[in-house]
Amino acid sequence: MRRTRGHGAREQEPRRTDRARLPLRRSLLGRLLAVSALVAACSVAATAWIAVQTTSGAIKQEQGQNLTADARIYDTLLEYAARNPTWDGVGVTVRKLARESGRRVALTTQGRQPLADSATEPTAPALPPQASAVVDPLSVDTVLAARGADGQGTGADRIDPRAVGPFRLSTADSRALRRTADDKVACLNRAGIASDVVVGASGRPRVQIVGNDPERALGTRCDLAALDTPTRSERKALDALSELADACLKRQGREGVRLNNDLSWGDPAPAAVPGEPGAVVPRPVPAPRDAPAEQAAPSVEMPELTGENDRAIASCVGTARSEQLSSYVASPALLFIGDEGGATLPGFDLSPTNTARIAGAAALVLALTVGASVFAGARLVRPLHALTGAAQRMRDGEQPASVPVSGDDEVGRLAAAFNDMSAHRARLEEQRKAMVSDVAHELRTPLSNIRGWLEAAQDGLADPDPAFVSSLLEEAVLLQHIIDDLQDLAAADAGALRLHPEPVEVRELLGQVAAAHQARAENAGVTLAVTATAPGPALSADPVRLRQAVGNLLSNAVRHTPEGGRVTLRAYASEDGCGTVVTGGGTVVIEVADTGSGIPADDLPHVFDRFWRAEKSRSRRTGGSGLGLAIVRKLVEAHGGTAEATSTEGEGSTFALRLPGASEQDRRPAPDGMTTAF
Repeated sequence: MRRTRGHGAREQEPRRTDRARLPLRRSLLGRLLAVSALVAACSVAATAWIAVQTTSGAIKQEQGQNLTADARIYDTLLEYAARNPTWDGVGVTVRKLARESGRRVALTTQGRQPLADSATEPTAPALPPQASAVVDPLSVDTVLAARGADGQGTGADRIDPRAVGPFRLSTADSRALRRTADDKVACLNRAGIASDVVVGASGRPRVQIVGNDPERALGTRCDLAALDTPTRSERKALDALSELADACLKRQGREGVRLNNDLSWGDPAPAAVPGEPGAVVPRPVPAPRDAPAEQAAPSVEMPELTGENDRAIASCVGTARSEQLSSYVASPALLFIGDEGGATLPGFDLSPTNTARIAGAAALVLALTVGASVFAGARLVRPLHALTGAAQRMRDGEQPASVPVSGDDEVGRLAAAFNDMSAHRARLEEQRKAMVSDVAHELRTPLSNIRGWLEAAQDGLADPDPAFVSSLLEEAVLLQHIIDDLQDLAAADAGALRLHPEPVEVRELLGQVAAAHQARAENAGVTLAVTATAPGPALSADPVRLRQAVGNLLSNAVRHTPEGGRVTLRAYASEDGCGTVVTGGGTVVIEVADTGSGIPADDLPHVFDRFWRAEKSRSRRTGGSGLGLAIVRKLVEAHGGTAEATSTEGEGSTFALRLPGASEQDRRPAPDGMTTAF
């Protein structure tokens, strides 16, 4: 057996087939998760932004419409309360407002007693705990009033200007004043001044000059003072109001005042009164739009007024007006405005335009998602297609080809593993072809020799004497040895190699192997030596198979050691990481070292390959069949161990078998260590 120099380093270090697991950020799974999370985040963000924008716009628009409708409802009911002393008959107005706005409208007293409700069904939801507004013409909600039908607020005056009470003119007075106002308008029009007649809430008409500049009428003969003269009913109401205000002031220890027609006080600017030459009356000043605009009689002499007095007078005038009007207007009522289902918060339906915008945005997000997925999927699938094509070409018997490795992720590692597998498969195919050739060569040589000797005997060229028979027997034994080696390898490859483990004393086993090869070593001029520790290491193994493995190594070493050289067999227990010798349950090392020619470094990884021989001529004088070391490795691996080879060219080689040691209780007592030389 050609001892193929260098019990070839048991393929040196076992090649690592498993790498450390990739971190998630570099893995294919991590990238897929990142892409999915990014797409989902972008989709959610875009959808949320668009939904917020469109929904906010729709809500604002709908809320604006609802507020306008609510203000209109409030203003209508406020006008009803200002013109009517009770809420009787308001149901018709409430139902009309509900139909126009599409909302539920309900009125109750401040004690929540129903006055009117547009929801007449018995199953109508209960009213909410908080009212939308309080309808009180003497205390107007300035926010809702500012959104009223005419868009004008009440300013600082909280009394609705349509609440005129006793200042309302009779039909006859209103018609008479209207005729006078029409004459004044005609007069102004003839003078080239555009003007109109405006009728207030009390029924009193007044002339409003276009451009709102009354000074333009002063230079004309169209005297407008006749429209400012109060009627008898207005003077009576103004006197009653003054008395109420004076009473309030007297309770505060202040002197009374005389109110003008516009409810002002103090010294008015003089204005001529038609039909009374030389007489003057206070000139009207701007007043609330529906307050009596008539001119009063000249005010009485007033005491000196201060800012504090003005505030007190204004407060008393407001209190007096509320007291005077309280019997002419409806009592305060709670207003409830909600949807038909009873909720008070305004709802909305998205318009077709907003719906189309949301649908378009969703379609855009979907298109971007599909595009990103297709792009990422194409990049991920491209190397997989290359792997599939290469695998199919290998299946079809084509020459294996490597695939490009794009990175160090899962796909990249798969491609690298495929390339390794492809290269390994190519090597195995080459080894298979070489093995067939080697087996044919190894079997051909003894068969050719046997055939040659037999043909020579048949032709009478050789006598079948004992030497002849011995030669044939030698060739037959060689042939049988090759067949036995092949059978052992086949059984090891199939996992059918039978072992019969038992406690083995390594030192004793090495002595037996050395004795069996002593004669061959002496013929070659090689010295054999056996070295073992005291006590010798023990292991559990099949002694027959172990002797076969050590014998193959020893035979190989003797063959490649020149005359005068030395071959040493030694066994010892390996040390643990702390340097302590393990004598039981650890690892037992059996070494066969020689002082031969050594093995070249390039050949060392192949020494355990089948039919591999450093000398390629495969001459019987320089080597065996090339199966001995391959059998050694298989036998050691069957015992759970490893086989290694180290060599220095020109100095010698060392083959080491590492086997699991027997447990302490399985060890047998042994004599002191020894070194035996033959």
